[in-house]
Amino acid sequence: MIQIFDNFFDTENDLKFVTNVCYNGKFHFGEVDRPETPPTGLIYEIQDNSQLWDLVENQIERKILTVKNKQIYRMYVNCFAPSENPYFHRDGYSGYTFLFYPIVTWEIDEGGETQFFVNNEIKGVLPIPNRAVLFSADILHRATSFRSKHRFTLAVKYNDH
Repeated sequence: MIQIFDNFFDTENDLKFVTNVCYNGKFHFGEVDRPETPPTGLIYEIQDNSQLWDLVENQIERKILTVKNKQIYRMYVNCFAPSENPYFHRDGYSGYTFLFYPIVTWEIDEGGETQFFVNNEIKGVLPIPNRAVLFSADILHRATSFRSKHRFTLAVKYNDH
């Protein structure tokens, strides 16, 4: 299950707020995608009592019925440097992952899609500004970096119950 939501945030002010927080967070060295792989990227954890958490949670609840009444257990921002090469991974064996692309502009030659490995094929979701994607946490996937700038995604993880 992969669902795409364009024009996710309704107002320019909300979009600017989310983008600003994502670009200006206090990042630490990234995570390991699988036990046998080295860490990649940078991570900025979003606190559950923050304005960003509340805004994102409310917008998701209004727009995405799939996760209605599901529990968020983590929200954070990923950052990958140009030409960084993240690994394929699963976020879990149940639940859902929500990704939001807080970018201002995007061009095809920049790359940066989220790749999903489904039925022995790689399918990509482009990081269009103000786009979100929701998918089952058990789908094998990875980020791809931009060619010439840092790539940010806001990630929200949901339990299945």
